[in-house]
Amino acid sequence: MNWGHYRQQTVEGIMMTIWNRFAKRGIRRESQALVPPDQVLEQYQNEVYQGNLDETVRFFRDMLGQNSDFLVRDLEVFDGHRASIVAFENFAVRQLVNDNVLKPLMERPRDFRKKRYRAHELEEIVSKRALYYDNVRFERRLVKIMEALIRGDSIVLVEGFRDAILVGIRNVDKRSVSPPQTEPVIRGARDGFIESLGTNITLIRYRLQTANFRIKFKTVGRLTKTRVAVCYIEGICRPALVEEVEDRLEAIDIDAVLDSGILEQFIEDNHWSPFPQVQNTERPDKCVANLLEGRVVILVDGTPFALIVPAVFVQFYQTMDDYSERWVMGSLMRFIRLMALIFSLVFPSLYVSVIAFNPELIPTKFAVAVAGGRAGVPFPAVVEVVFMDLVMEILREATIRLPEQVGGALSIVGVLVIGQSAVAAGFVSPITVVVIALTTIGSFATPAYNAAIALRILRFVLTVLAGFFGLWGVMIGLILISGHMLSLRSFGVPYLSPFVPSTEWRDIKDALWRAPVWWMQKRPAQTHPINDVRLGIESKEDTLQRPSHTLDPVNPRKWR
Repeated sequence: MNWGHYRQQTVEGIMMTIWNRFAKRGIRRESQALVPPDQVLEQYQNEVYQGNLDETVRFFRDMLGQNSDFLVRDLEVFDGHRASIVAFENFAVRQLVNDNVLKPLMERPRDFRKKRYRAHELEEIVSKRALYYDNVRFERRLVKIMEALIRGDSIVLVEGFRDAILVGIRNVDKRSVSPPQTEPVIRGARDGFIESLGTNITLIRYRLQTANFRIKFKTVGRLTKTRVAVCYIEGICRPALVEEVEDRLEAIDIDAVLDSGILEQFIEDNHWSPFPQVQNTERPDKCVANLLEGRVVILVDGTPFALIVPAVFVQFYQTMDDYSERWVMGSLMRFIRLMALIFSLVFPSLYVSVIAFNPELIPTKFAVAVAGGRAGVPFPAVVEVVFMDLVMEILREATIRLPEQVGGALSIVGVLVIGQSAVAAGFVSPITVVVIALTTIGSFATPAYNAAIALRILRFVLTVLAGFFGLWGVMIGLILISGHMLSLRSFGVPYLSPFVPSTEWRDIKDALWRAPVWWMQKRPAQTHPINDVRLGIESKEDTLQRPSHTLDPVNPRKWR
């Protein structure tokens, strides 16, 4: 064997291997420069922190690029081991980092001054005796470390340690808890959700102090990494419902989730229906009430609106004030609200159909008054109603978008000026202005804003059908709307429950009217709760028993 030739081949092979490695590394860096960091990060799913401080810090700099708010603070742990703390400037609470992280790490404890510990021994000492902060975690995977850094945690890297230290010190300015803006409160709690997920969970736990309350966190959004909390009560809510909610959330693949309304559009059953199938609310007490009925509440970080599933139609004209007041007042207000809802939907179409096709249905004196008011109007009734309804919708949208100080004045002046000018110019009749005004007022009585929008859309459809076919068109439109609502479901629950399909009497007691609290002994059957009893039999009997008249002035012996 020619040892010289063998030695030459061996050296050439080693040089070729080194050259290939450097060439591949160069190609890889060039490719990383063209590929977004998130896609490059996927290549490091199985990479772990090896205790090499310089390479890890360089890895963070390469992934984050040119970020002026990215800080790296070099230090020595216990006067001997190199370390670095990396964080984003605006996320880190500097006073807490200095007092609870930097100070205990840079000052060697008194009982450790005579001995120099190795890295693996020092890691246990740091984790158990040095750091004062409670939210401290240890992580080895680079991808998880990067996610924690982007989320706002401060990362402590020590040369030779097997794990990186994740310190959850994050500062995000948020507004204080205030009354809900979209759900005015008459009698009840006046605190509403804010944009902080942790604060919203605290508001629910404050009212629901039970060990059965469960929260499952999810992350949705490839770029935003938005935290989503799925809340339910174990022992009441069906596990199948929780699994269905989790499956629908995990199926969402989108870059950003900036509001709970984006999640609502993904998890609803029928995406083409104008009716909302997921209820949203700003009130913690409303969320707790629905949790106690076996529903699931979804909280999204960064938005004050919580989602409640499943949702049926009757929930959108009910309020928490119905339960705070006595049952007679609550039932009356609910009935008036339901009548206003129906009134705002069908009143314009009924007016058009009667005026254009069946004027004999109205009394003679009233018909003469209407005919006199419409004497100089050149347009048919359907054009009048649609035109005025569009004007009112434009005015409504304008008042919402304007500043609060100007919006109220514009709504009053706009209605008076436009209505009076339209009548004076002969575009519309006075009776049409009255009809549209009453319809608009009726739509304001609907508590849920998204349900009111659905009714406003369908009101235009019914008005056009009434203009073409009269009362037959109104009936056809109502039949189509009813058939559509019968076909809707929210997570398997029929949308018109408890009316269709027919269920137990206990659900009817909290639909059209609000029965007394001591009468609603069981939870709604539509959510199929595991434990359906919410009121003890003894409490009901004590409530219904004859009063004792303790301070009866006729019989003063009872006073003793």
